[in-house]
Amino acid sequence: MPEVTDPYLPGTPCWVDLAADDQQAALDFYRDLFGWQGEPGPAEFGGYAVCTLKGRAVAGIGPAMAPEGMPKPPVAWTTHLATDDADAAQRAVTEAGGTVLVPVMDVGTTGRMQIVADPAGAVFGIWQAVDFAGAGIVGEHGALVWNDLHTGDIAAATAFYGAALGIGVTPMEGAEGYYSLNVGDRSVGGLAGLENDPPGTPAHWLAYFAVDNPDATVDLLVRKGGKALIPPFDMVAGRMAVVADPQGAVFAVIAPPPV
Repeated sequence: MPEVTDPYLPGTPCWVDLAADDQQAALDFYRDLFGWQGEPGPAEFGGYAVCTLKGRAVAGIGPAMAPEGMPKPPVAWTTHLATDDADAAQRAVTEAGGTVLVPVMDVGTTGRMQIVADPAGAVFGIWQAVDFAGAGIVGEHGALVWNDLHTGDIAAATAFYGAALGIGVTPMEGAEGYYSLNVGDRSVGGLAGLENDPPGTPAHWLAYFAVDNPDATVDLLVRKGGKALIPPFDMVAGRMAVVADPQGAVFAVIAPPPV
């Protein structure tokens, strides 16, 4: 389903965005890598750019900024989960042991957002749509296709995301040690331990973008100044790689197996 027309159900990853030290360089890099179109937006929204693919919103890229008195965030991709009540979600996150990093705020008429961290420190956003639901295209070359949570405590993550956002966790059939994040009866993401991450890697969310040819995509990424952190390899869900863009933002690319 490359085009998204229905609202995202609460708990579903609905958007990803990048906070970049050099916004224009990031816009240029992802244009060349994925074919995105985007330019800095209005000053009242911090210059945030909504990038498009085939004319539909695919991801955001903004300059890395921080509220007064707080350190600037690292260059990173942030996964945003849908909610139908941002204020209630903020209370639930706090009650479940999470931390509010950026409290609920209105983003014009597009929606309401907040940035939080789970008890293990994995940072994510929560989005309540008003005029803007989130990604309008998914699952095809250059678009978001999956989101993983990597954490050192599966049981604690299961408890937190269930209590705070109503997300269920079940073992993924055919993938030992990997779990499905479920909204209702639909799998919307994955949950894994940190065993396969480099030593010292903190808990984090990882965004996956679909590509037709991971090997060619990684070759292009490296030529453009990025790094292949885990070179392309075959696994149960397809051929994938974990990479970093020239400013250090980590993400994955994957080509699902033929149906």
